[in-house]
Amino acid sequence: MPNPPDCEWLASLPLVLAGPILQRVETETVTVWVALKQSCRVMLTIYSTADRGQTIGEPLFRNSQQTVALGQSLHVVAVSAIAPAGRPLTSDALYAYDLSFHETYSLAVHTLPQGLVAADRPAINLSYFDHPLPTFALPPQDVADLRLVHGSCRKPGGEGFDALPVLDSLIADAADQPCHRPHQLLLTGDQIYADDVADPLLWVATRLGDALLGWEEQLPIGLDRLGQMIYQTPRSLPPGERSTVATDQAGLTAGLPRQPKKSNSHLFGLGEFYAAYLLGWSPACWPTLPPGRILYQEPKLIRQWDADVRKLRQFIHTLGKVQRSLANIPVYTIFDDHDVSDDWNLNRAWCLRVLGRPLGQRIVQNALLAYATFQAWGNTPEQFTAGQPGGALLAAAQDWAASAGSNVQAYGAVGRYVGMPATDAQTRQPKFVRCGQTLVLDRHPDALTWHYTIRSPCHEIILLDTRTWRGYPADQPPPAPPMLLCPEAYEQQLGQTLQPDSAASGDSILSPRLTFVVAPTNVFGLNVIDWVHEIQLRRRRVFASDVGDAWNIHSPALAQLLQYLFDRRQQVVVLSGDIHYSAAVRLTYQSGSSPPAVLVQLTASAFKNEETLTRLIHTRLKSWLLPERVRRWRGWRQPPDMVELPRKGDRATPPDWRCALEWIPRQPVCYPSFSKPNDWLPLPERRNELLRSRWYQPLLFWLSRWFQSGREVVGLNNIALVQFRAASRDRALSVVQDVYWFSPWRPIQLVYSRYEGEIKPNSAQLEPLDKAKGG
Repeated sequence: MPNPPDCEWLASLPLVLAGPILQRVETETVTVWVALKQSCRVMLTIYSTADRGQTIGEPLFRNSQQTVALGQSLHVVAVSAIAPAGRPLTSDALYAYDLSFHETYSLAVHTLPQGLVAADRPAINLSYFDHPLPTFALPPQDVADLRLVHGSCRKPGGEGFDALPVLDSLIADAADQPCHRPHQLLLTGDQIYADDVADPLLWVATRLGDALLGWEEQLPIGLDRLGQMIYQTPRSLPPGERSTVATDQAGLTAGLPRQPKKSNSHLFGLGEFYAAYLLGWSPACWPTLPPGRILYQEPKLIRQWDADVRKLRQFIHTLGKVQRSLANIPVYTIFDDHDVSDDWNLNRAWCLRVLGRPLGQRIVQNALLAYATFQAWGNTPEQFTAGQPGGALLAAAQDWAASAGSNVQAYGAVGRYVGMPATDAQTRQPKFVRCGQTLVLDRHPDALTWHYTIRSPCHEIILLDTRTWRGYPADQPPPAPPMLLCPEAYEQQLGQTLQPDSAASGDSILSPRLTFVVAPTNVFGLNVIDWVHEIQLRRRRVFASDVGDAWNIHSPALAQLLQYLFDRRQQVVVLSGDIHYSAAVRLTYQSGSSPPAVLVQLTASAFKNEETLTRLIHTRLKSWLLPERVRRWRGWRQPPDMVELPRKGDRATPPDWRCALEWIPRQPVCYPSFSKPNDWLPLPERRNELLRSRWYQPLLFWLSRWFQSGREVVGLNNIALVQFRAASRDRALSVVQDVYWFSPWRPIQLVYSRYEGEIKPNSAQLEPLDKAKGG
């Protein structure tokens, strides 16, 4: 049970621990996710508005839903309201919503503002208007009016300012304009970091997790000399001291090679994973962080703790803006590795190493249960109704919590529904099944589906699950790079989804809709990264640099991806993250005598995880030393494969298709007119310090605006706004990605870099392939 100080802390928290987060929004349904301290029936009501959102109109429809008890003091729900038949929501209007909370064990009813209030905490305002309600707008009819925001990789203890709060400014700037405010937010991976956790964050997460659960989880650490399982609680594995257990007992690879700091405070317990989400989305659950001298005596440890606390205090300082923005825009997410652990399912070697150990299995299952209840429920609410796998998972999660972690049947059911692979009884290793020439982790047929699609009149977005449906080469050693989608997954996630659209209009520029594909790991990246991956693969140091997460490290898989896309669509926009920089590229593809097709990849990363290397490639130094050049490939259909020029193909047959990749240049830095981050960004005690730094910043050459103007990428913490406009000629559409970041030459100045390119093939880049011999 929680100790008395934790009980007092829990009692001081507001009813609403995190949220509300607006999630899946369609013309007929609206889903809102919220985490509460008490069991409630939550009522969601959708309203019309007038006066450009200033006035709340009549209630349009409502629905209520009971929360799910994930712990004694943690109750979560994604409540969906359905519009009456024949009265759908429209794309040219602003809507508002309200929540009310009806306590299960009393007659008390709380309004949304009441649920957000706590005695010793500042008031939370979720509205951009004079009224207190959050608002939203549906995607428009015309793709030229569509506004998407995307980003990835948000580590609370990472370097630099958090870029996600910039979303609040983007919404505020056009909150009263349904066709111009951002319509959807796509979080493309690493919403939390289970590895590389700052020690103070784990210190809070462990205590908060235990307090919310109301019990301490018994983690299976390993076997003693007599072959009996040893159990320890999360609190008995303190911050900064988990690396050995994470690496040797759980088999995790985050600390390899010689990087123990990245696993020193790895999340283990279910309560810790729940807490990581709450702490990343809301300021409500954060206590005052103690100074290092209270916990340590060694000066080095004190300094490191205090440095981490300063980063976290800055992160907490802007969480109110994050909470407001997530309440006012439909949010869609998909996981990547850090939501579970670095290198999650990277290759078959990782699966055998981690999923063959009790602690490794427990950590992965805890992470997936937290992802399912905190993210996937709102992404695909239809899966979490009664009689569906998600509904069964919620029931099992409640049983597991009610038993204080002792109900073996409930634990097994959780594993079944989140897709944990079956284990061989003799070897204790995870089971694989054959899928073409690859091996895929075995799972129960009732497991949740993580990939999904969202559609509007002007666009469709396919969010890929490239983590749990990997195809590991059956004829190669375990460290070999996998197909990020096995053959069966290509058909499930792309083949069945990219069907002809009966809603296509004959005069549409883009027929039928503009197709987006969210690929959490980059389809195309910097050439130097490909070189590093090839070198590390030959040295079998695959965990050091994520060899296996890049699509083009496995050329047959990349070839098959391109074929699946271009056999069904002529224009595709890929949204990606993962790589800790932002960029834009355009691929022109032609198969036989067919008209050429085009793929534009827009990358946005990281919200908060800039590093020394990304700061370097952000500058002109990268453009001088390692400029990106046009790359060209020839490809074959059966079996799928592709080779890059100037290398010649190994086949005697002529290629079936060819493609060329070019980088869309980063335009000169611009200053937005809508935001003054010096008013809200820095901690009060740091504001004067940062303002004073303006006097000497011009003397630091490497921080100057000129040197920071690299050609290809933005390597500082950033967030991207994507919009479209019709080009002046031949009715082609241009895509514009504005990447917002904080300038080094004026540290509290928000700037943006623009990437703009037409969504049409550049056939001129294919001409060298026609002239080249061989293949």
